[in-house]
Amino acid sequence: MVVGVPREIKADENRVALVPAGAEALVRRGHQVLIERAAGDGSGFPDDAYAAVGAEIVESADDVWGRSEMIVKVKEPIEREYACMRPDQVVFTYFHFAADERLTREVLDRGIVAIAYETVELPSGELPLLTPMSEVAGRMAVQEGAKYLERNAGGYGILLGGVPGVLPAEVVILGGGVVGTNAATIAAGFGAHVTILDVSLPRLRYLSEVMPANVDTLYSNRHTILEQIRRADVLVGAVLVTGGKAPKLVLEDDLVHMKDGSVIVDVAVDQGGCVESARPTTHQNPTYTVHGVIHYCVANMPGAVPRTSTLALTNATFSYVLKLAQHGWEAACRVTPPLALGINAVRGQVTYRAVAEAFELDYTPLAEVLPGA
Repeated sequence: MVVGVPREIKADENRVALVPAGAEALVRRGHQVLIERAAGDGSGFPDDAYAAVGAEIVESADDVWGRSEMIVKVKEPIEREYACMRPDQVVFTYFHFAADERLTREVLDRGIVAIAYETVELPSGELPLLTPMSEVAGRMAVQEGAKYLERNAGGYGILLGGVPGVLPAEVVILGGGVVGTNAATIAAGFGAHVTILDVSLPRLRYLSEVMPANVDTLYSNRHTILEQIRRADVLVGAVLVTGGKAPKLVLEDDLVHMKDGSVIVDVAVDQGGCVESARPTTHQNPTYTVHGVIHYCVANMPGAVPRTSTLALTNATFSYVLKLAQHGWEAACRVTPPLALGINAVRGQVTYRAVAEAFELDYTPLAEVLPGA
């Protein structure tokens, strides 16, 4: 198979979807690997490292897209890449369709096979290709929240961990999944007082057992959310609906109850955000203020630490890339149910229910386009 890796062109995105070790493994198995020039530079992987293991360095993105049977990316295609997609081409990346109707319709119109990292799901319910970036984003959420609490960054001057004789900051986390757990771990390590809200009692019981003493758990409902945001110095949105839009748990009108100079970090912004006032920002312009509350809503947070993020991501994705290359998408997905759950669109048909529901599109069960899956 011809596997192509274009350079990521989303703003401030420095990750790459394949490291030289992965390229070498594919080449050794007889596959052709096309790497757009400088695709790995932002993560510390120069062209020479790819060329040394047999990958071909290609000058333009158009050539990579035009020659490849499968495209492996990190972020969803953006407008400049829409015309590059062609019928039956496999594109394996983070899509987050439910947050972007234009992208969804373009993918359907182009007739590609769209396999989304974020909906590959193990029988346990774990999302193995979302987990590593959720770990990074959860840890970064607290790091960024602490920074923007500083007065010179617009906050009202609270040290996350406090000092003897002065109370620490209050960190409130909406969602006790991978993002929330990692955010809580870092915030607690800084010495903040942390409250995690979730609707799963089993998850809350688990977290109460494993988290340190400065972390409390609370069942999430409208009343408790309003109660907690009044106390929050940093509010982390860590809600996930697999493949679907995040629910709006905090309304814009609710912000008037929050402290001036407090910080919201909505990690769910790439799924539409769980805070109504959230809108995607970039690393170059990461924040804006609504009702006195600083919003940090960078949609590709892990892109700020590309070396760590690329290695963590490719550790998880490469085994699936190899299966797709070795067997083709149809055979690979028939024998690998978690990978089959990653298929969101096939030749103009939506095969993931949450995506269809997000935009009131027709839903086609995967079994109808891939018998035996």
